[in-house]
Amino acid sequence: MLVLLPPSEGKTAPAAGAPVDLAALAFAAELTESRRKLLGALAALGRAPLKRAVATLALSPGQASEVAVDAALEEAPAAPAADVYSGVLYDHLGLAKLPARGQKQVLIASALWGIVRPADRIPYYRLSMKAKPAKIGPLAKFWREALAAALPDEEGELVVDMRSGAYAAAWKPKRATLLAVRAFSEEGGVRKPISHMAKAVRGDVAKVLLAAKKAPNDPESAAALAESAGFMVGLSPGFMDVIVDR
Repeated sequence: MLVLLPPSEGKTAPAAGAPVDLAALAFAAELTESRRKLLGALAALGRAPLKRAVATLALSPGQASEVAVDAALEEAPAAPAADVYSGVLYDHLGLAKLPARGQKQVLIASALWGIVRPADRIPYYRLSMKAKPAKIGPLAKFWREALAAALPDEEGELVVDMRSGAYAAAWKPKRATLLAVRAFSEEGGVRKPISHMAKAVRGDVAKVLLAAKKAPNDPESAAALAESAGFMVGLSPGFMDVIVDR
């Protein structure tokens, strides 16, 4: 089993530490060139007119200071991704406290790095899939070929997807079984997608699956684990729906 996590918009900036070493990141052979191109594009934006840079990075005016942060990423202190990424999903998951076998099953999607593992050392940054850097273009499209070459995709493997649609567009397995986790409320037999609790639900479900002594290898065993932890779930092709109280 692999569990694909989204990055978090909120991040904890490392206070100290050596900068990122691209050669030490996961899938370096396949992804370093793309990572280097993006770092170069962000450095160039730091020299561009601020208003244009803010628009290119899809930032709000109040986030304009992030342009300078992104321009200096190669010198910024780095820390394990498990410590840098924060927010609701990560608070509920408790990534750093998972057993080692569980952490090895986690891949974290990123607009900047493509994919990282929890132990990969990265700096604080601000880049979403909405950004369209010059000579790079839409980031999901930019990453698609490199991720297809890098990521494991074996028949019989279960890939549990906690990513949002923008990140899912960058890579989907062709041979492995993809199981996306969604959150719904239900009233009178009618299910409605929820957004305010979806991240918490995904974090809680991911924690259950990653902490299991035996990792699930198909949607049915993943659903059984979630149900044993008290979740109400339903399976449909490609999806595990978690039903929660509003």
